[in-house]
Amino acid sequence: MERYMLYYLAAINLAAFFLMWLDKRRARRKGARRVRERTLFLSALLGGSVGAIAGMRLFRHKTKHWYFVWGMPAILILQLVLAWLTPYLM
Repeated sequence: MERYMLYYLAAINLAAFFLMWLDKRRARRKGARRVRERTLFLSALLGGSVGAIAGMRLFRHKTKHWYFVWGMPAILILQLVLAWLTPYLM
């Protein structure tokens, strides 16, 4: 079970990273259809916060939007706290 969780986290973080790259690429092209901000946040909420933050920093994407600058790390902190509390809640 733990191995599948690691596979899932690796996949969702890669997906979140890819979505940041894709949106940055489309932002540079005029008229290109962008990735919705809610999709970027959803990928982080589903466990891809590390990949989303890495994509934000590496591609310098969404770094001027306060809700991304504060929201993505807040999601990561929440996920870390929940992971730490999980053994106590079971």
